[in-house]
Amino acid sequence: MSDNAAVVLEELRNDHKNMALMIDLLERESNQIYAGGEPDYELMTDIMHYMTVYPDAVHHPKEDRLYAELRTARPDLSQGFDRITLDHRQIAEQSIALRDSVAAVAAGNPVHRNKIVTDALRYVNTMRGHMQWEELDLFRRLDEMINSGHAVIDAANFVHRPDPVFGASVERKFGRLFESIQELAACG
Repeated sequence: MSDNAAVVLEELRNDHKNMALMIDLLERESNQIYAGGEPDYELMTDIMHYMTVYPDAVHHPKEDRLYAELRTARPDLSQGFDRITLDHRQIAEQSIALRDSVAAVAAGNPVHRNKIVTDALRYVNTMRGHMQWEELDLFRRLDEMINSGHAVIDAANFVHRPDPVFGASVERKFGRLFESIQELAACG
């Protein structure tokens, strides 16, 4: 794991691109439910499983660590970001709740379709807004911190886990999800 802040920040930016693809897929399937169609609940389950094992468990803690570095190295740039850790906790809670609801439907348990749609679209909007805020504000401030000479960070507490879908190899349990992402990318 790199302790170079610029490298870590670039990884986070790439993660955002990958997470945006997941969110697009989730929104597509949620819109199927909203339109009265039959979504791919197994795909939705895979998406939410991914969101809990990589973005929530690896990506967000990296962002939290970079924010802590920013707060220490450049307190003048860290104002207004106290909410980031709380945002990440709330996103993780939404992720787990949605993952569990979708998994219940995929397993044949009764769950109201409207609840799935509402929760999924809330999650989609929360994630898009959160990532946009980070891209436009937090990451800009981190770039400024790096450019002012604070280029090395303490990476000791990072979770060292490769991305199970977009990493060097796709974990077998995410093979179908990876194929869906490739189809989405080919279409648009």
